[in-house]
Parts: sequence; C-alpha cells; structure tokens
Amino acid sequence: MARRGTLSWHEMKSGAEKSTLSSIAGLLLRAQSRLAHLDNSRLDAELLLTYATQQTRSWLHTWPERSVDDDVVQLFDELVERRASGVPLAYLRGQWDFWSLTLQVNNHTLVPRPETEHLVELTLSHAADASVIIDLGTGCGAIALALASELRDKSLIATDVSAEALAVAKNNALALQSNVEFVQCDWLTGLSNKCSDIVVSNPPYIACGDEHLVGDGVAFEPALALVGGTDGLDAYRQIIPQASRCLRPGGWLLLEHGHDQAAAVCELLSGAGYANIVTQADIARLDRVTTARRI
Repeated sequence: MARRGTLSWHEMKSGAEKSTLSSIAGLLLRAQSRLAHLDNSRLDAELLLTYATQQTRSWLHTWPERSVDDDVVQLFDELVERRASGVPLAYLRGQWDFWSLTLQVNNHTLVPRPETEHLVELTLSHAADASVIIDLGTGCGAIALALASELRDKSLIATDVSAEALAVAKNNALALQSNVEFVQCDWLTGLSNKCSDIVVSNPPYIACGDEHLVGDGVAFEPALALVGGTDGLDAYRQIIPQASRCLRPGGWLLLEHGHDQAAAVCELLSGAGYANIVTQADIARLDRVTTARRI
C-alpha cells in the first residue's frame, strides 16, 4: 500500500501514460496515424495542432515532450476527426495562405490553389499601363487582393454572384487595409462598357461528374465555384463575350482553366475576335492560363 501523500505505481503509470498521450509528440503521432489516408498527414497534423495550441510549428518541434491542456486535446481531436472525414484543412483553420497574404476562408469560398499564383504573376506582367483591373468570381478575394498588394496605384474591382463569398472577401480586404471595390453580379453583368484594361478570372471549370469532384476536400467546397457545366466551359462562354464588351481596345483577358481545356478556350477566344492568344504552363508544366488581347 502506498504511503499517504505518495502515488501508487498504478497511479504513476496512469499519469505517465496520460502525459505521453497529451504531449506534443504523442498527439502528433496519434493524429498522423488517423490521417494516414491523406497525402500530407504529418503536415496536416502539425497545422491543426498549431491552430489548437495557438503556437507555431517551430514551437511544436522545440517542445515535443510538453503536455497540453485537456481542452486543447479535445479541440485537436475534434479537428483531426473532421479532417479525416475530408473537411479541407483551410476550413478547419479558417484561413489559408495565398501569395504573400493570409486570407480568411470558409465553406462559401474556394480554397485558393498555389497554381493560381501563376495567374497573378501573368496579370502583373500586363499591368504596367493598366488603370482598372477586374477580377471575376473573386471568392475570398485571393486574386484581387494579391494584385492590390502589388499594385497600389491601380483600381481593383472584384465581382462575385455569391453574397456570402463577397462578405468573406470584404473582411479580408478590411484586415489587409486593401482598397478593392466589390460588386455582386454574375461575372461582368451590369458593369459599364470599356471600363477596364484587364479582366482576370479563375472560373469554375470542372465538368459535371468529373472524378476530381470527389477528391480530398473538394466535396466540401462550393459547387458554384467548381462546376462549369457538362464540359466545364460554361463560364468561359459567358465571360469571353462580356469581357470583350467591358475591355478597352488593347485590354487583356487572362483566364485560368483545366490542363486539358486550353484548345477549347483558345477557340472560344478566337471566335470572339480576340488577338495575341497565348497559353502559359504552370509550375507543373501543365497548360493553365490563357491570355488574349481585345482588338
């Protein structure tokens, strides 16, 4: 029998096991096992634990044996279970990094993809003589806010048909002190003729029934921002003629699209009378963005 004021062997063993289970290393190991079916299980586990603890990844690596409070353990376990079910990491953390910005996101907005940064880069390369740039289907505001962060002397307009998405974009603009004008409309409907020098968009381009719609996290993202009709090109059929009306002569249209849609997008642009039509590959060497100039 243990003496009064001391712990029995079983109590010490139970305490040690609990300490191990609630340690940084123990939590990460358990989460990584639970997320093993995902491509980036270790990274996801670490990012969820940084959110639960409000610490950095370097802090996790520095203090692997440190235990965390029970409420943090409970929150972390709940986050891991939701991630295991497919909820995007960005939605669980409520934010995502894009360009040099940290943006709020939720289930009303698409999670910004790194390949879309190439669209920003190409837009910047055409922006020297531009005064007004319009971003269509802005979602959380990623493209417009990235451009605004680099082009302080330009006027940026961002449109979206979703009021919920625009609310997120406006909050991001407020947090970043960015002067972007937001307009709720269907692409360019309602905007003036010849009002812009550049129109840029990453519209929905996945075809109905495409296998990518059941990929990790995609099922939780808004279909409005993903699905582009039976062939994935519905948005381009609307944007291309509308942009021709809204662009000033010599203005540029830049469109992100699926890696196998370049030829179809180029054909739509050519048929609408655009010139200087060029498709650019992304970092993975996949056809990703097509640029064209209004005559």
